[in-house]
Amino acid sequence: MELSGQVAIVTGAGRGIGRATALELAGLGADIVVAELDQAGAERTAAEVKGLGRRVSAVRTDVTSRADLKAMAERARAEFGRIDILVNNAGGSRRFTLETTEAQWEEALTLNFTRHRQLTQRILPQMIERKWGRIINITGKSEPEGINGAFAAKAAVHSWAKGLSREVGKHGITVNSVPPGRIISEQILRNYSPEFRERESREDIPVGEYGQPEDIAHLVCFLASPRARYITGAVIPVDGGLRRYQF
Repeated sequence: MELSGQVAIVTGAGRGIGRATALELAGLGADIVVAELDQAGAERTAAEVKGLGRRVSAVRTDVTSRADLKAMAERARAEFGRIDILVNNAGGSRRFTLETTEAQWEEALTLNFTRHRQLTQRILPQMIERKWGRIINITGKSEPEGINGAFAAKAAVHSWAKGLSREVGKHGITVNSVPPGRIISEQILRNYSPEFRERESREDIPVGEYGQPEDIAHLVCFLASPRARYITGAVIPVDGGLRRYQF
């Protein structure tokens, strides 16, 4: 999975899955653009990438801002010359009710779908020009327990990514989606007690434990590599067997 000479943008790379992915890609030889709202988080990840001997640019980016995405893409192109790999990781869960406002829906869809699409569209032309590219979307499960703006938006990502894959495959570009299961993160540790995590691991997850951010990063790196050239338009869960759907 040699990635020497490749350049990757990872959004939401200041912590969790984004940070792990940035570090794994760097470990395989890629240079990294760390896009993160939290400046301190961006700088921490950037320092770790630099420690691996790779070139890195830390960009404070609010992914809800189209202007920020444009500026980040332009800076990345100026500093590195091109982008080979885009990991659309930034997002956030939005549990809703019947009383949720239009503004809240709009915010959820913008954060979890629209900006992914717009950033991808901005980077695609130079991928097409070079006949190479990897687009990987970190998405979400397809078994919502109720109304959730993020789940609806991530379902849109799955549909969009599948359609996009059919348009750009002839240019050597693949487009795939990775829905995580229960992955240890600050949010998980904050929202779920140790007792709940232990019970769910025992009763619902065949592997018997929550995953680590690196479990997602390993698959992302494979999908970003030349070895995954024939995998595109796929939705590949990394969830320890938690989901019950067949395909």
